[in-house]
Amino acid sequence: MAGVDPAVSAPLAPTLALAAATIGALHALAPDHWLPIAAVGRARSWSVPRTARVALLCGFGHVTVSALLGVLALVSGTAVVEALGARSGAVAGVLLIGFGAAYALWGLRHLAHRHAESATDPSRTTTWTLFAIYCADPCIAIVPIVFAAASLSRLATVVIVVVYELATVATMVVLAALARAGAARVRGHWVEHYGDATAGGLIVATGMLVALLGW
Repeated sequence: MAGVDPAVSAPLAPTLALAAATIGALHALAPDHWLPIAAVGRARSWSVPRTARVALLCGFGHVTVSALLGVLALVSGTAVVEALGARSGAVAGVLLIGFGAAYALWGLRHLAHRHAESATDPSRTTTWTLFAIYCADPCIAIVPIVFAAASLSRLATVVIVVVYELATVATMVVLAALARAGAARVRGHWVEHYGDATAGGLIVATGMLVALLGW
């Protein structure tokens, strides 16, 4: 990786770091980055800390795949990555729709057989399913930043990518935790009775928005 004139790299590095943090935080504001986690957390009666840990796990998978996509772009060129990125939103939307529908149906079935001994808690499976969905939905906005940072030192490039990842994950964790805490205030027999089905419906709606808007 070629270096650049220190006089040029001095202002460029912090500018790119700020841009990476901004992009990371802004793109994580989209509901698909935190609403499914908060919805499942409310339905499964997860504590706010547990919901935050699940968001941290999902965020780690999301940003890691995004960073690897940036490296792939450096090696193979942007055409391949842009083609993958154009499909990722639709794929992620379909995955969310499928997961939300399955979760809602499970909730209704569990409700109908709530006294059965064979009823199981899908929390562990749900967590890893969410993790897989977030891994399948990378953010290609990091690619131009990786290309710009490639002219700097390896250390500066790594720092800029880490800043992007931290900003993304932190935003996801904070919003998921806040949404879970806020949802805890919504109480009532209907909410408690149909919590899983409602969560599944919210995730389906989020997936539809992702597929239509390409978030």
